[in-house]
Amino acid sequence: MAHVIAEPCIGTKETACVSVCPVDCIHPKKDEPGFEDAKQLNIDPATCIDCGLCVDECPVRAIFPDGDVPAQWQAYVQVNIDYYKK
Repeated sequence: MAHVIAEPCIGTKETACVSVCPVDCIHPKKDEPGFEDAKQLNIDPATCIDCGLCVDECPVRAIFPDGDVPAQWQAYVQVNIDYYKK
């Protein structure tokens, strides 16, 4: 199971979660191309090891295990997947 970044991240792109991720699966980072244009950060479901460290680090509470994403934000499961299909 991977984690998913949902709607509360939009417009904030708070990167505290990036610094605690042991497998570097949250992008785009501030120093990566596309950060300024991105609406939100995304978690790579193929790389995420489900450690959960990012959940408590997120100040806007935008990160959920993919099985626990609130109903109103279920579309963000696919948003995170699609980001890494590029």
